[in-house]
Amino acid sequence: MVLRDLGSFTTAHQVIIEIGGLPVGVRTDSAEFFNILENRYSGFVNAEAQPLFEFNVEIVPPGKVTEEDEPNVRFENGRWVLERGDFHAEWSPAAGTGMIRQSALPYAIDSAMRIVHSLLLADRGGLLLHAASVVRNGRAYLFAGVSGAGKTTISRLAPPDATLLSDEISYVTRTGEGYTAFGTPFAGELAKPGENVSAPVAAVYLLAKGNENTIEPVSKADAVRGVLESVLFFAKDPELVGHVFASACELVREVPVQRLTFAPDSRVWEMVR
Repeated sequence: MVLRDLGSFTTAHQVIIEIGGLPVGVRTDSAEFFNILENRYSGFVNAEAQPLFEFNVEIVPPGKVTEEDEPNVRFENGRWVLERGDFHAEWSPAAGTGMIRQSALPYAIDSAMRIVHSLLLADRGGLLLHAASVVRNGRAYLFAGVSGAGKTTISRLAPPDATLLSDEISYVTRTGEGYTAFGTPFAGELAKPGENVSAPVAAVYLLAKGNENTIEPVSKADAVRGVLESVLFFAKDPELVGHVFASACELVREVPVQRLTFAPDSRVWEMVR
């Protein structure tokens, strides 16, 4: 495969998107797509930040992709290659540059950004998780589960004093002796981006739906398994996979993990603490 020259085209517009304290520059010649970026990531745009990496985005006709399609993520010739039916991206960590060839549809750039941040976090002891996350009383609570487990439902039931970080993709980083959860612009069924705030992680709940609200302890092995089932990571790189596994184990060692079975009832939030 012949990889593209990452600096082969110029761009007129740039947006710096900072998620989890990691700013990434996105450049494009398309004024229309530039407006899409500014609107979609409005709460996470930081024009004053110095980007860690910069991506040129080339707009092409839409490709074919289904919900079952998973990205292909691989490292070759000193750069990451990320591709799915709706986008193709290449990124050189050493050069700090990359390119994304995609349609103007915003979910394509969302997917590419998620993958890039999953790779960045893997080297930093952090994780992207399929989990809702909410800040209440200065502490973050994560609700992990597969599709249909209730992430959006429990987010919708959150009390007025709770701040939504995400109803779909939670961003967790290692900070000192603990973990911090950050808001993300990656929305689920609520179609609402999280707030660009952060808080220390107080607990992780493995979600299940039931007829009543209960919280049960889980073994460390089940906790690790539950967290790993929620990890968003597509690269096959053995070293990074090892980092992700170690990060999941470390998170379970330091943060309480319990199983939360709940009915669609706001009283469940009386148990979250």
